[in-house]
Amino acid sequence: MGIGLDAMTALSPTSDTRAGEVLRLRREISRMQRRRSEHTLLPLDPAFAALLPEEGLQTGTSYTVSPSPALALALLSAASGRGHWCAVIGMPTLGVEAAAAYGIDLSRLILVPDPGDRWLAATSALAEVVPLIVVQPTTRARDADVSRLSARLRDRGSTLLVAEEPGAGRWAQSEGTIRLHDPDWHGLGEGWGLLSECTVTVTARTRHSPRASSVRVRLPGGHGAVETAAAELTALPSLAPPSIDSTASAPSDLLFWAEAG
Repeated sequence: MGIGLDAMTALSPTSDTRAGEVLRLRREISRMQRRRSEHTLLPLDPAFAALLPEEGLQTGTSYTVSPSPALALALLSAASGRGHWCAVIGMPTLGVEAAAAYGIDLSRLILVPDPGDRWLAATSALAEVVPLIVVQPTTRARDADVSRLSARLRDRGSTLLVAEEPGAGRWAQSEGTIRLHDPDWHGLGEGWGLLSECTVTVTARTRHSPRASSVRVRLPGGHGAVETAAAELTALPSLAPPSIDSTASAPSDLLFWAEAG
């Protein structure tokens, strides 16, 4: 197709050139001619399986998510691994090396780092053919524009993830929210070390399931992708005090815990 990584700078130029780039992007999209998706759900990484009741993202809808490049890549990874095209609009700090580490197929990834005030036009154009899109708006969208975009998502069976700060409210006609919070970075000691991985809580709510569901994951994990966080040891095992004449025969692991206090 020639529209994957080559689209990284598609809408980066300033002033009037943006309009021309949007038109060029539309022509490229028309060549792809994707028919409406027959899938009702897009898959999520197994680490996120417990977040949503259907264990996947509903097609033809939109979700409000935290404006985190790491969360965006984690939410795209499973769909990309199944061969779906994905797009990210308005996230200039998102890197292709990080995307590859999450298992995203770069040949089927469209990046529009800096669309300016044309972000809505770029999103509408891509919704014609791309099944899963992440967009970080740079301006507030009018309700009428959101309604038109939502109708296009339903018609084409595309799914939109709108990256907005919690204070910005919920995207109109949003199916639900997926938020990242309580980050805990690992790898630094007392004046030494490198940040290696981050453990976070991801919480989701939907219109049909307003009760929050949360998972604790490493984002990124040790290998760069999302990983389920292992349960942490919260208490030492309780040990009965040994009798005076049984200490010598106690198992070594029990003696270790006893000596550790």
